[in-house]
Amino acid sequence: MKNTEYDFESVIDRHNTNSVKWDYFDDDIPMWVADMDFKVAPPIQNAILKRANHPVFGYTIVPDELFESYINWWDSRYDLKMSREDMAYSIGVMPSISSMIRCLTDVGDEILIQTPVYHVFFYVIEENDRKVLENELIYENGEYKIDFDDLDEKLSKVKLMILCNPHNPIGKIWSESDLARIGNLCKKHDVILISDEIHCDLTDPGVDYNPFVSDDNVIRCLSPSKSFNIAGFQSSVVHATNSELLEKIKTQMHVDNSYACNVFATSAVMAAYNESSGWLDELKKVLYKNKSIVRDYLANELPIIKLVESDATYLLWLDCSALGVSSKILSEFLRTNQGLFLSAGCDFGRCGDNFLRMNIACPEKLLDEGLRRLKAGIISLNNIKSF
Repeated sequence: MKNTEYDFESVIDRHNTNSVKWDYFDDDIPMWVADMDFKVAPPIQNAILKRANHPVFGYTIVPDELFESYINWWDSRYDLKMSREDMAYSIGVMPSISSMIRCLTDVGDEILIQTPVYHVFFYVIEENDRKVLENELIYENGEYKIDFDDLDEKLSKVKLMILCNPHNPIGKIWSESDLARIGNLCKKHDVILISDEIHCDLTDPGVDYNPFVSDDNVIRCLSPSKSFNIAGFQSSVVHATNSELLEKIKTQMHVDNSYACNVFATSAVMAAYNESSGWLDELKKVLYKNKSIVRDYLANELPIIKLVESDATYLLWLDCSALGVSSKILSEFLRTNQGLFLSAGCDFGRCGDNFLRMNIACPEKLLDEGLRRLKAGIISLNNIKSF
Protein backbone atom coordinates (compact mmCIF):
# COMPACT_ATOMS: atom_id res chain seq x y z
CA MET A 1 0.00 0.00 0.00
CA LYS A 2 1.68 3.17 -1.23
CA ASN A 3 1.88 6.16 1.07
CA THR A 4 4.15 9.16 0.71
CA GLU A 5 4.31 9.86 4.45
CA TYR A 6 4.47 6.45 6.14
CA ASP A 7 6.32 3.28 5.15
CA PHE A 8 4.40 0.07 5.73
CA GLU A 9 6.11 -1.84 2.93
CA SER A 10 9.77 -2.12 3.89
CA VAL A 11 10.80 -5.46 5.37
CA ILE A 12 12.94 -4.61 8.39
CA ASP A 13 15.59 -7.05 9.60
CA ARG A 14 14.92 -7.34 13.32
CA HIS A 15 17.41 -10.11 14.02
CA ASN A 16 20.02 -9.40 16.69
CA THR A 17 17.89 -6.70 18.31
CA ASN A 18 16.86 -8.92 21.25
CA SER A 19 13.43 -9.22 19.65
CA VAL A 20 11.12 -11.73 21.32
CA LYS A 21 9.47 -12.30 17.96
CA TRP A 22 12.59 -12.78 15.84
CA ASP A 23 15.44 -13.71 18.21
CA TYR A 24 13.87 -15.85 20.94
CA PHE A 25 13.04 -18.72 18.55
CA ASP A 26 14.70 -19.72 15.30
CA ASP A 27 11.77 -19.48 12.89
CA ASP A 28 11.86 -18.05 9.37
CA ILE A 29 8.41 -16.46 9.51
CA PRO A 30 7.24 -15.72 13.10
CA MET A 31 3.55 -14.82 13.04
CA TRP A 32 2.67 -15.53 16.65
CA VAL A 33 3.36 -12.89 19.33
CA ALA A 34 1.33 -9.64 19.16
CA ASP A 35 4.13 -7.44 17.83
CA MET A 36 4.10 -5.53 14.53
CA ASP A 37 6.88 -5.52 11.92
CA PHE A 38 6.32 -1.96 10.70
CA LYS A 39 8.45 1.12 11.26
CA VAL A 40 7.23 3.07 14.28
CA ALA A 41 5.32 6.32 13.76
CA PRO A 42 7.86 9.07 12.93
CA PRO A 43 6.81 11.39 15.81
CA ILE A 44 7.54 8.60 18.29
CA GLN A 45 11.00 7.94 16.90
CA ASN A 46 11.74 11.66 16.84
CA ALA A 47 10.63 12.05 20.46
CA ILE A 48 12.87 9.17 21.56
CA LEU A 49 15.86 10.57 19.68
CA LYS A 50 15.28 13.97 21.27
CA ARG A 51 15.20 12.46 24.75
CA ALA A 52 18.23 10.27 23.99
CA ASN A 53 20.23 13.38 23.14
CA HIS A 54 20.07 14.38 26.80
CA PRO A 55 23.00 12.56 28.44
CA VAL A 56 21.37 11.62 31.77
CA PHE A 57 18.89 8.77 32.19
CA GLY A 58 17.95 8.73 35.86
CA TYR A 59 14.75 7.93 37.72
CA THR A 60 11.75 9.45 35.98
CA ILE A 61 8.45 10.88 37.24
CA VAL A 62 5.17 10.51 35.39
CA PRO A 63 4.10 14.02 34.34
CA ASP A 64 0.50 15.17 34.29
CA GLU A 65 0.93 15.71 30.55
CA LEU A 66 1.06 11.95 30.05
CA PHE A 67 -2.32 11.50 31.70
CA GLU A 68 -3.66 14.43 29.68
CA SER A 69 -2.64 12.64 26.49
CA TYR A 70 -4.77 9.65 27.52
CA ILE A 71 -7.68 11.91 28.49
CA ASN A 72 -7.60 13.81 25.21
CA TRP A 73 -7.24 10.63 23.15
CA TRP A 74 -10.25 8.92 24.70
CA ASP A 75 -12.30 12.10 24.51
CA SER A 76 -11.54 12.79 20.84
CA ARG A 77 -11.60 9.18 19.61
CA TYR A 78 -14.35 7.65 21.73
CA ASP A 79 -16.21 10.57 23.31
CA LEU A 80 -15.36 9.12 26.71
CA LYS A 81 -14.55 11.54 29.51
CA MET A 82 -11.84 10.59 31.99
CA SER A 83 -10.36 12.49 34.94
CA ARG A 84 -6.77 12.55 36.13
CA GLU A 85 -7.73 11.53 39.66
CA ASP A 86 -9.28 8.32 38.28
CA MET A 87 -6.02 7.09 36.72
CA ALA A 88 -2.89 5.35 37.95
CA TYR A 89 0.32 4.65 36.07
CA SER A 90 1.68 1.14 35.62
CA ILE A 91 4.46 -0.55 33.66
CA GLY A 92 1.95 -2.67 31.76
CA VAL A 93 -1.53 -4.14 31.53
CA MET A 94 -0.53 -7.61 32.70
CA PRO A 95 1.51 -6.36 35.68
CA SER A 96 -1.55 -4.26 36.60
CA ILE A 97 -3.85 -7.27 36.38
CA SER A 98 -1.41 -9.33 38.43
CA SER A 99 -1.45 -6.68 41.16
CA MET A 100 -5.24 -6.52 41.08
CA ILE A 101 -5.52 -10.27 41.43
CA ARG A 102 -3.37 -10.12 44.55
CA CYS A 103 -5.23 -7.27 46.23
CA LEU A 104 -8.80 -8.10 45.20
CA THR A 105 -8.87 -11.87 45.66
CA ASP A 106 -7.48 -14.49 48.02
CA VAL A 107 -5.23 -17.47 47.40
CA GLY A 108 -7.34 -20.33 46.05
CA ASP A 109 -10.10 -18.08 44.68
CA GLU A 110 -11.52 -18.70 41.23
CA ILE A 111 -11.29 -15.90 38.64
CA LEU A 112 -13.55 -15.88 35.62
CA ILE A 113 -12.33 -15.47 32.04
CA GLN A 114 -14.08 -16.00 28.70
CA THR A 115 -12.29 -18.57 26.57
CA PRO A 116 -10.72 -18.83 24.08
CA VAL A 117 -8.78 -15.85 25.39
CA TYR A 118 -5.31 -14.34 25.69
CA HIS A 119 -3.16 -17.12 27.11
CA VAL A 120 -1.33 -14.90 29.63
CA PHE A 121 -4.63 -14.58 31.54
CA PHE A 122 -4.19 -18.23 32.49
CA TYR A 123 -0.60 -17.71 33.64
CA VAL A 124 -1.25 -14.60 35.71
CA ILE A 125 -4.13 -16.28 37.52
CA GLU A 126 -2.44 -19.62 38.18
CA GLU A 127 0.97 -18.18 39.06
CA ASN A 128 -0.74 -16.08 41.74
CA ASP A 129 -2.15 -19.30 43.22
CA ARG A 130 -5.70 -18.65 42.04
CA LYS A 131 -7.86 -20.86 39.84
CA VAL A 132 -9.23 -20.27 36.35
CA LEU A 133 -12.99 -20.51 35.86
CA GLU A 134 -13.93 -20.53 32.17
CA ASN A 135 -17.04 -19.04 30.63
CA GLU A 136 -16.57 -20.62 27.21
CA LEU A 137 -17.78 -18.53 24.29
CA ILE A 138 -20.28 -20.16 21.95
CA TYR A 139 -18.98 -20.75 18.41
CA GLU A 140 -21.75 -21.18 15.85
CA ASN A 141 -21.80 -20.65 12.09
CA GLY A 142 -18.38 -19.07 12.13
CA GLU A 143 -19.21 -16.51 14.84
CA TYR A 144 -18.73 -16.18 18.59
CA LYS A 145 -21.22 -15.08 21.20
CA ILE A 146 -21.41 -15.08 24.98
CA ASP A 147 -23.14 -17.85 26.89
CA PHE A 148 -24.94 -15.53 29.31
CA ASP A 149 -26.70 -18.30 31.21
CA ASP A 150 -23.36 -19.90 31.99
CA LEU A 151 -21.87 -16.48 32.80
CA ASP A 152 -24.67 -15.73 35.26
CA GLU A 153 -24.21 -19.05 37.02
CA LYS A 154 -20.42 -18.81 37.24
CA LEU A 155 -20.27 -15.18 38.36
CA SER A 156 -21.99 -16.32 41.54
CA LYS A 157 -18.79 -18.22 42.40
CA VAL A 158 -16.17 -15.49 41.94
CA LYS A 159 -15.04 -12.07 43.18
CA LEU A 160 -13.27 -11.05 39.97
CA MET A 161 -13.83 -11.30 36.21
CA ILE A 162 -11.34 -10.36 33.48
CA LEU A 163 -12.88 -9.15 30.21
CA CYS A 164 -10.98 -8.80 26.93
CA ASN A 165 -12.39 -6.13 24.59
CA PRO A 166 -11.66 -6.29 21.70
CA HIS A 167 -11.36 -9.97 22.38
CA ASN A 168 -8.02 -11.62 21.72
CA PRO A 169 -7.79 -13.99 19.82
CA ILE A 170 -11.16 -13.81 18.03
CA GLY A 171 -10.96 -10.08 17.21
CA LYS A 172 -14.51 -9.35 18.32
CA ILE A 173 -15.66 -5.98 19.65
CA TRP A 174 -18.34 -6.66 22.23
CA SER A 175 -21.54 -4.75 21.54
CA GLU A 176 -22.94 -2.11 23.87
CA SER A 177 -25.77 -4.48 24.77
CA ASP A 178 -23.31 -7.31 25.55
CA LEU A 179 -21.25 -4.99 27.74
CA ALA A 180 -24.37 -3.78 29.55
CA ARG A 181 -25.45 -7.37 30.26
CA ILE A 182 -21.99 -8.27 31.53
CA GLY A 183 -21.97 -5.19 33.74
CA ASN A 184 -25.41 -5.90 35.15
CA LEU A 185 -24.50 -9.51 35.95
CA CYS A 186 -21.31 -8.42 37.69
CA LYS A 187 -23.33 -5.97 39.80
CA LYS A 188 -25.89 -8.65 40.57
CA HIS A 189 -23.17 -10.94 41.96
CA ASP A 190 -21.01 -8.18 43.46
CA VAL A 191 -18.11 -9.04 41.14
CA ILE A 192 -15.31 -6.62 40.25
CA LEU A 193 -14.71 -6.45 36.51
CA ILE A 194 -11.31 -5.80 34.93
CA SER A 195 -11.64 -4.69 31.30
CA ASP A 196 -8.47 -5.20 29.24
CA GLU A 197 -8.86 -2.76 26.32
CA ILE A 198 -5.31 -2.81 24.97
CA HIS A 199 -6.36 -3.56 21.36
CA CYS A 200 -9.13 -0.94 21.29
CA ASP A 201 -7.63 1.34 18.61
CA LEU A 202 -6.98 -1.44 16.10
CA THR A 203 -10.43 -1.62 14.55
CA ASP A 204 -11.29 -2.11 10.91
CA PRO A 205 -11.70 1.25 9.12
CA GLY A 206 -15.16 2.65 9.76
CA VAL A 207 -15.82 0.27 12.66
CA ASP A 208 -16.56 1.84 16.05
CA TYR A 209 -15.10 0.51 19.27
CA ASN A 210 -17.36 0.19 22.32
CA PRO A 211 -15.44 0.99 25.53
CA PHE A 212 -16.68 -0.30 28.86
CA VAL A 213 -18.25 2.74 30.50
CA SER A 214 -16.79 2.92 33.97
CA ASP A 215 -18.89 2.06 37.00
CA ASP A 216 -18.07 1.54 40.66
CA ASN A 217 -17.08 -2.08 40.11
CA VAL A 218 -15.20 -1.61 36.79
CA ILE A 219 -11.44 -1.21 36.28
CA ARG A 220 -10.16 -0.44 32.79
CA CYS A 221 -6.61 -1.23 31.65
CA LEU A 222 -5.39 1.05 28.86
CA SER A 223 -2.18 1.41 26.86
CA PRO A 224 -0.95 2.60 23.46
CA SER A 225 1.52 -0.30 23.31
CA LYS A 226 -0.40 -2.43 20.78
CA SER A 227 -1.79 0.46 18.73
CA PHE A 228 1.64 1.99 18.12
CA ASN A 229 3.85 -1.08 18.68
CA ILE A 230 5.70 0.41 21.65
CA ALA A 231 5.32 -2.43 24.15
CA GLY A 232 9.06 -2.31 24.80
CA PHE A 233 8.62 0.98 26.68
CA GLN A 234 6.36 -0.74 29.26
CA SER A 235 3.71 1.87 29.89
CA SER A 236 -0.01 1.75 30.71
CA VAL A 237 -2.65 3.22 33.00
CA VAL A 238 -5.39 1.83 35.19
CA HIS A 239 -8.67 3.75 35.08
CA ALA A 240 -11.31 3.38 37.80
CA THR A 241 -13.92 5.86 39.02
CA ASN A 242 -14.21 4.12 42.37
CA SER A 243 -11.59 6.04 44.41
CA GLU A 244 -11.46 3.49 47.21
CA LEU A 245 -10.87 0.67 44.75
CA LEU A 246 -8.24 2.67 42.85
CA GLU A 247 -6.31 3.49 46.03
CA LYS A 248 -6.25 -0.18 46.95
CA ILE A 249 -4.84 -1.03 43.52
CA LYS A 250 -2.25 1.76 43.68
CA THR A 251 -1.06 0.52 47.06
CA GLN A 252 -0.60 -3.00 45.69
CA MET A 253 1.21 -1.72 42.59
CA HIS A 254 3.63 0.12 44.86
CA VAL A 255 4.22 -3.08 46.82
CA ASP A 256 4.83 -4.88 43.51
CA ASN A 257 7.07 -2.10 42.18
CA SER A 258 5.03 -1.93 38.97
CA TYR A 259 4.45 1.82 39.02
CA ALA A 260 7.93 3.10 38.07
CA CYS A 261 8.37 4.89 34.75
CA ASN A 262 10.81 4.01 31.97
CA VAL A 263 12.86 7.08 31.08
CA PHE A 264 11.70 6.96 27.44
CA ALA A 265 8.10 5.89 28.10
CA THR A 266 6.55 9.31 28.64
CA SER A 267 8.11 10.67 25.46
CA ALA A 268 6.86 7.69 23.45
CA VAL A 269 3.33 7.71 24.84
CA MET A 270 2.78 11.45 24.45
CA ALA A 271 4.16 11.42 20.91
CA ALA A 272 1.85 8.51 20.09
CA TYR A 273 -1.35 10.03 21.43
CA ASN A 274 -0.60 13.68 20.63
CA GLU A 275 1.08 13.43 17.24
CA SER A 276 0.57 10.03 15.61
CA SER A 277 -3.14 9.68 14.91
CA GLY A 278 -2.55 9.96 11.14
CA TRP A 279 -0.08 7.07 11.25
CA LEU A 280 -2.58 4.93 13.17
CA ASP A 281 -5.38 5.65 10.70
CA GLU A 282 -3.12 4.60 7.84
CA LEU A 283 -2.04 1.49 9.75
CA LYS A 284 -5.65 0.41 10.12
CA LYS A 285 -6.08 0.53 6.33
CA VAL A 286 -2.97 -1.60 5.88
CA LEU A 287 -4.16 -4.17 8.42
CA TYR A 288 -7.59 -4.33 6.80
CA LYS A 289 -5.97 -4.91 3.41
CA ASN A 290 -3.85 -7.68 4.91
CA LYS A 291 -6.95 -9.26 6.38
CA SER A 292 -8.62 -9.16 2.98
CA ILE A 293 -5.54 -10.80 1.43
CA VAL A 294 -5.77 -13.66 3.94
CA ARG A 295 -9.52 -14.03 3.43
CA ASP A 296 -9.16 -14.27 -0.35
CA TYR A 297 -6.15 -16.58 -0.18
CA LEU A 298 -7.88 -19.05 2.10
CA ALA A 299 -11.04 -19.04 -0.01
CA ASN A 300 -9.15 -19.60 -3.27
CA GLU A 301 -6.05 -21.57 -2.28
CA LEU A 302 -6.73 -23.22 1.08
CA PRO A 303 -10.50 -23.61 1.56
CA ILE A 304 -10.06 -26.32 4.18
CA ILE A 305 -9.14 -23.51 6.61
CA LYS A 306 -11.80 -20.91 7.42
CA LEU A 307 -11.18 -17.35 8.56
CA VAL A 308 -13.25 -16.32 11.58
CA GLU A 309 -14.50 -12.87 10.65
CA SER A 310 -13.46 -10.12 13.06
CA ASP A 311 -13.80 -6.39 13.72
CA ALA A 312 -10.49 -5.55 15.37
CA THR A 313 -6.86 -6.42 16.15
CA TYR A 314 -4.23 -7.72 13.72
CA LEU A 315 -4.62 -11.24 15.10
CA LEU A 316 -6.64 -13.61 12.90
CA TRP A 317 -8.34 -16.70 14.24
CA LEU A 318 -8.21 -19.57 11.76
CA ASP A 319 -10.69 -22.45 11.98
CA CYS A 320 -8.70 -25.59 11.18
CA SER A 321 -11.25 -28.10 12.46
CA ALA A 322 -11.63 -29.76 9.05
CA LEU A 323 -8.02 -30.96 9.27
CA GLY A 324 -8.80 -33.20 12.25
CA VAL A 325 -5.45 -32.43 13.89
CA SER A 326 -4.84 -30.85 17.29
CA SER A 327 -3.63 -27.26 17.15
CA LYS A 328 -0.45 -28.10 19.06
CA ILE A 329 0.54 -30.76 16.54
CA LEU A 330 -0.43 -28.50 13.65
CA SER A 331 1.52 -25.53 14.97
CA GLU A 332 4.64 -27.62 15.61
CA PHE A 333 4.40 -29.26 12.18
CA LEU A 334 4.25 -25.89 10.43
CA ARG A 335 7.32 -24.72 12.39
CA THR A 336 9.43 -27.80 11.69
CA ASN A 337 8.21 -28.34 8.13
CA GLN A 338 7.94 -24.74 6.93
CA GLY A 339 9.63 -22.46 9.48
CA LEU A 340 6.25 -20.77 10.02
CA PHE A 341 5.22 -20.07 13.63
CA LEU A 342 1.51 -19.59 14.26
CA SER A 343 0.07 -19.80 17.78
CA ALA A 344 -1.68 -23.05 18.71
CA GLY A 345 -5.32 -22.43 19.57
CA CYS A 346 -5.19 -24.71 22.60
CA ASP A 347 -2.98 -22.12 24.31
CA PHE A 348 -6.06 -19.89 24.57
CA GLY A 349 -8.22 -22.51 26.29
CA ARG A 350 -9.34 -26.03 25.54
CA CYS A 351 -12.16 -24.72 23.34
CA GLY A 352 -9.54 -23.21 21.03
CA ASP A 353 -7.96 -26.49 20.04
CA ASN A 354 -9.34 -26.48 16.47
CA PHE A 355 -7.79 -23.10 15.69
CA LEU A 356 -4.56 -21.26 14.97
CA ARG A 357 -3.85 -17.58 15.69
CA MET A 358 -2.06 -15.64 12.97
CA ASN A 359 -0.42 -12.22 13.33
CA ILE A 360 -0.80 -10.28 10.05
CA ALA A 361 0.85 -7.01 11.20
CA CYS A 362 3.68 -7.19 8.70
CA PRO A 363 4.57 -5.94 5.21
CA GLU A 364 2.65 -7.61 2.42
CA LYS A 365 5.75 -9.41 1.19
CA LEU A 366 6.10 -11.26 4.51
CA LEU A 367 2.37 -11.99 4.64
CA ASP A 368 2.43 -13.53 1.16
CA GLU A 369 5.35 -15.75 2.14
CA GLY A 370 3.59 -16.80 5.35
CA LEU A 371 0.48 -17.79 3.43
CA ARG A 372 2.53 -19.70 0.86
CA ARG A 373 4.21 -21.67 3.65
CA LEU A 374 0.89 -22.29 5.38
CA LYS A 375 -0.50 -23.88 2.21
CA ALA A 376 2.67 -25.89 1.61
CA GLY A 377 2.58 -27.14 5.18
CA ILE A 378 -1.05 -28.19 5.04
CA ILE A 379 -0.47 -29.98 1.74
CA SER A 380 2.54 -31.78 3.22
CA LEU A 381 0.63 -32.68 6.39
CA ASN A 382 -2.21 -34.20 4.36
CA ASN A 383 0.10 -35.79 1.80
CA ILE A 384 -1.82 -34.34 -1.13
CA LYS A 385 -0.80 -32.35 -4.20
CA SER A 386 -3.17 -29.40 -3.86
CA PHE A 387 -6.71 -28.29 -3.00
